[in-house]
Amino acid sequence: MCNKYASVDPERYESVTRSVRLQGFVTSVRLENEFWEILETLAAEDGYSVSGFIGKLYDEVMSAQGSVGNLTSMLRVSCALYLHRRVDSARGPVAAAPYEHRVGA
Repeated sequence: MCNKYASVDPERYESVTRSVRLQGFVTSVRLENEFWEILETLAAEDGYSVSGFIGKLYDEVMSAQGSVGNLTSMLRVSCALYLHRRVDSARGPVAAAPYEHRVGA
């Protein structure tokens, strides 16, 4: 059962640190390559660079919530939500309803 996960190329879960500019300040974000790849897809779909996308997302969270407690965790969850929504849209609106209800969206 776990072989499909256990046999993953270790490069996919290797952590990489990148610098991003958030509200004029440079900070570092350390994520696994897999998450960087998802963020590249998210950014490209919205017409941003990865750094630009993270900055825009950060600004929107700050505006909506006043703070970002853990940027790296927020980015991982954003990636997971993106993947869930892709799966849900592939399944159709009936299958999407239970997930949407769980997260309160």
